[in-house]
Amino acid sequence: MRVLVLGATGPVGISLCYEILSSIQDSSLVLFVRSPQKVPKDLLSNSRVNVIIGQLTDTESLTKAMAGVDAVCSALGPSVKKGPFHPSGEPLAHAYEGVIDVMKKQGVKRLFALGTASISAPEDKSDFKFATLVSGISIFARNAYKDVVAIGKIISKQDDLDWVIVRVPLLDDKPNRDIIAGFIGDGKINTGLSRIGFAVFVVAQLSDPDSVWFKKAPMLCNP
Repeated sequence: MRVLVLGATGPVGISLCYEILSSIQDSSLVLFVRSPQKVPKDLLSNSRVNVIIGQLTDTESLTKAMAGVDAVCSALGPSVKKGPFHPSGEPLAHAYEGVIDVMKKQGVKRLFALGTASISAPEDKSDFKFATLVSGISIFARNAYKDVVAIGKIISKQDDLDWVIVRVPLLDDKPNRDIIAGFIGDGKINTGLSRIGFAVFVVAQLSDPDSVWFKKAPMLCNP
């Protein structure tokens, strides 16, 4: 399995890279990055990893990165630290439009994308904790909020792709690999998840050609 990873230099993306390589036999990775110096040295030197430098708006480089790929896994998202200063104009959502266009031209059908509670799912129910969390983000990081919501709308209308928007709550660096997948307000989902938990879930879906989560936006958490 050959997987294109976007957002591979952030903590979530790095965790995902290690998990794919360690858990899926004969897997290989293409890391499409702006700053290769941010890729851990052991990933750079791994014979199963190919690093391609480029911007998400660079269609030619993105097309090169997409060649021969079985799935795209994206850990892209607004920076938490820079959230209030996220640029206007929904740049990440527009980048996703370009990624999806290249996917279709290259015949790549599977997309796993990092999302947050700002993206709603039809199965969600009322939940005070998540409502408060999303309300705070929409007020104090308005541009980031709008960008994430737009990403959800763009991906969810792709009827000809097998997509999963993997929504996460507040992330931490705990080593907890146990995860629960569900929907907001279902009585199971709380507001905490380890970064490795995201990676574990995505790898499980990569290994399942008939995932029950295709064309859905599950919310993850640790028990």
